[in-house]
Amino acid sequence: WEPVMKRAAAIVTNRGGRTCHAAIIARELGVPAVVGCGDATDLLKDGTLVTLSCAEGD
Repeated sequence: WEPVMKRAAAIVTNRGGRTCHAAIIARELGVPAVVGCGDATDLLKDGTLVTLSCAEGD
């Protein structure tokens, strides 16, 4: 997944926490990420524009 993450404007995952692989790579790349969102990737369709807020949560 790392090559895809390098092209992403932001990362959203269904599972994980602040030490998961996606969170670590996002920090290294300076890309905003929200991890552990339950079924977010099932609800979001390809091409959907979303606003990602990292200001709230853990």
